[in-house]
Amino acid sequence: MAELSIISAGNGLTVQDLGRPGWKAQGLSTGGAADPLALLEAASLLGIAPTQAVIEMMGFGGRFSVSEGTRFALTGAAMEADVDGVRILPNTTSFLPAGATLTIGAAKAGVYGYVAFAGGVTTPKIMDSRAAHLTAGIGKRLQAGDTLPLGADPDRMRAPQRLRAEDRFGGGVVRIMPGPQTDFFDQNARDAFTGTTFHRSPRGNRQGIRLDQTGAEFGAKDGLNHVSDLIVLGDIQITGAGVPYVLLAECQTIGGYPRIGSVIPADLPKIAQAAPGTPLQFQFLTLEEADATTQSQAAKLRQLTQLCQPMVRDPHDIADLLRYQLISGATRGDDLEGS
Repeated sequence: MAELSIISAGNGLTVQDLGRPGWKAQGLSTGGAADPLALLEAASLLGIAPTQAVIEMMGFGGRFSVSEGTRFALTGAAMEADVDGVRILPNTTSFLPAGATLTIGAAKAGVYGYVAFAGGVTTPKIMDSRAAHLTAGIGKRLQAGDTLPLGADPDRMRAPQRLRAEDRFGGGVVRIMPGPQTDFFDQNARDAFTGTTFHRSPRGNRQGIRLDQTGAEFGAKDGLNHVSDLIVLGDIQITGAGVPYVLLAECQTIGGYPRIGSVIPADLPKIAQAAPGTPLQFQFLTLEEADATTQSQAAKLRQLTQLCQPMVRDPHDIADLLRYQLISGATRGDDLEGS
């Protein structure tokens, strides 16, 4: 079985997939990749199932090698990367030979980067998922010296692909829908919330991020007296001090702070990938408008796959050019007439 060796690692490396849906009644949130869109992008590039486990890197990557050559793709946050000094482009398929070193540096844009191998990380499943859920004590942060099993590359001869990925690293307008406690906030409070430009605070993790703003804090009328109830990924809680927090993949499953609204799934990658200081402004949609933005993961994967294009390589960058069949058809070698 092929193995991935971690030579060095940043502080935020974990194994992730699309998480564990269906366990909220037992107190476990879905978890999984902070930016699941990045997993769909990798799956479309590599021609694999989006359920394959990948390595999530928060802010900084590391150095990796494999015991058997395999295709891979880097998606999510823009990170500098190379294989033995040869630059690797994001959102493309590349090949990592056995024994070569893949080096991934710091994020230049965004927060969460992903390296997906064509055979997937095949660590044992826990509750039908390989994803680390650090808040719940499932899995762990990866460290230098760790080795992980990899599945076999299902199609090593697949032509390299590239994808123009969705830009979600600059913040901007984030669409939200009303929730069961939106009416705890009067119209003036809701207008003030949507009229404020927030900035992503340095305080944040896979459980959620804090939003900073200047000016008056936000409060709810009798909002601290309601009974704790179900909360989900994307909910925007307003603390007793009037500070908004947006909940992410490893959020708790119940909470007592009132929620002014919830980020629609299509815009959650903007929240997850907002680096500290990134400006964010919120816009309410009606429930009908929010429903119209809904797209299944299967439909999104089909859309991304259609957007993938074969890579055109510069012959000067192909070290093994003589291996390629550059002329179609066959010739005897002595058919020189007309030449």
